[in-house]
Amino acid sequence: MSTPIDPDALNRLADVAVNVGLNLQPGQDLILTAPAEALPLVRAVAAAAYRAGAGVVTPILSDPGVTLARFEHGSDDSFDTAPAWLYAGMADAYNKGAARMAIVGEDPMLLSEQDPEKVARAGKANSIAYKPALEKIANFAINWSIASYPTLDWAKRIFPDMTDDDAVAALADAIFAASRVNTPDPVAAWDAHNAALATRTKWLNEQRFSALHFTSPGTDLTVGLADGHEWHGGASEAQNGVVCNPNIPTEEVFTTPHADRVNGTVRSTKPLSHQGSLIDEIEVRFENGVIVEARAAKGEAVLQKLLDTDEGARKLGEVALVPHSSPISQSGLLFYNTLYDENAACHIALGQCYSKCFLDGASLTPEQIADQGGNSSMIHVDWMIGGPDTDIDGITADGTRVPVFRGGEWASPA
Repeated sequence: MSTPIDPDALNRLADVAVNVGLNLQPGQDLILTAPAEALPLVRAVAAAAYRAGAGVVTPILSDPGVTLARFEHGSDDSFDTAPAWLYAGMADAYNKGAARMAIVGEDPMLLSEQDPEKVARAGKANSIAYKPALEKIANFAINWSIASYPTLDWAKRIFPDMTDDDAVAALADAIFAASRVNTPDPVAAWDAHNAALATRTKWLNEQRFSALHFTSPGTDLTVGLADGHEWHGGASEAQNGVVCNPNIPTEEVFTTPHADRVNGTVRSTKPLSHQGSLIDEIEVRFENGVIVEARAAKGEAVLQKLLDTDEGARKLGEVALVPHSSPISQSGLLFYNTLYDENAACHIALGQCYSKCFLDGASLTPEQIADQGGNSSMIHVDWMIGGPDTDIDGITADGTRVPVFRGGEWASPA
C-alpha cells in the first residue's frame, strides 16, 4: 500500500530519535509510548534501538477510539482514577536504568467536544498517578526524548483544506524539516545546532542575571530567576551520565524562574492546545510569583481548571527563550502541539521546575530546590509569550540592564 510518508525519511527520523535524541546506550532498555497510528515510526525506532544495542524495547500504545469510549460510556467515578500501576512500573524501569521515548501525534482537539469537567478530572488523576515517573523525567534522572509522527487527524487540524494524503504528506515534510532529517547528514546538522545553542547558554550563564524583563503588546513581565539557576539548551547530560536531546525538534534555551519573584502581566502570542481543548488569548497577572488574575478569550474554563490543579500550578517552573526567526516560527504553521509551538516563540511553563536547571542540581534535595526558588507541581504546561515585538532585558543583581532580545531576536553578542 502506498503511503504519503517517505519511508526513508521516517527511518532517518528514527535514527535521529535514537542516536541523537536518546543517545541510547548498549544494553539499555527503552520504554516507548505512542499513538497506535504511529506504529510505522514505532517499528523504525525499535529497529534503530536494537541496532544501537538496546536491551528490551517495550512499546505502550494509545488509541483515540479507546479514549473517546471512556467519555462516551465510562462511569462518572472512572474520571477520578488513573493506571497508577502502569506509571509505578515505568518509574521502576527508570530506576533500573531504562530510557524513555515518547512519540506524539494525537489529535490535539480529540476531547474538544467532551465535558471539560471530566477532562479536567481525568487529567488531574493522571497527573497524580504519573508523578513518580514524571519526577524521573523532570529531574533529568534518565536520558529521554520526544519525537513525533504525522497522524491523519493531527494533519487535518493543521491543513483542513487538503486531501487526507496531502495533509499527512505536508505535516510529514514539516516534521522532517524541523527535525533536521532532510539534510545530507542529520547527525552533523544536529551537532552544529547543539553547538549554537551551547554558545547561547554559555553567555546567559556567564551573565548571572537575577531577572528577565519581557515587554511586548499586552506584556510587561518581570521573571525573577531562581537562586543558583543554570541555563540549558539542546544536548544536555542526564544524571545517568548520558548526553541526550530531550526534544526533537528544539530551538530553546531555558532555565528555572524563582517561584516567588514573578510580577506583572503577560499575554499569550499563540494558542495553547491542552487536553483536547484550545486555550487562546491568555492574559494573566502575577503577584509575588502567583497568578492572581487569569482570563482567556477561548477555553477560559479549561485554563481555570488547570490553574486549580494544585498550589504550584499558579506559579512558573520554566522560562525559555526562542528567537522569532526559528525555523518552526518561520514555517508559519500552528501545530497545535507544544513540542513544536513552544519552539516557535519564547515561552513560560506553569508548574513543575526542572532540577537540572540548578547548579549541581543532581545533588540538591527537593527541599533545597524549593529553598532556591524551584516550583513543585503535578503539571508542567508551556505556553507561548514571544513574537516579533518581544524585547527582553536581563537584570543583574545590581540593577544593570543588558539587552537580551530586541524585536524578537537575540541582541546579545553570542
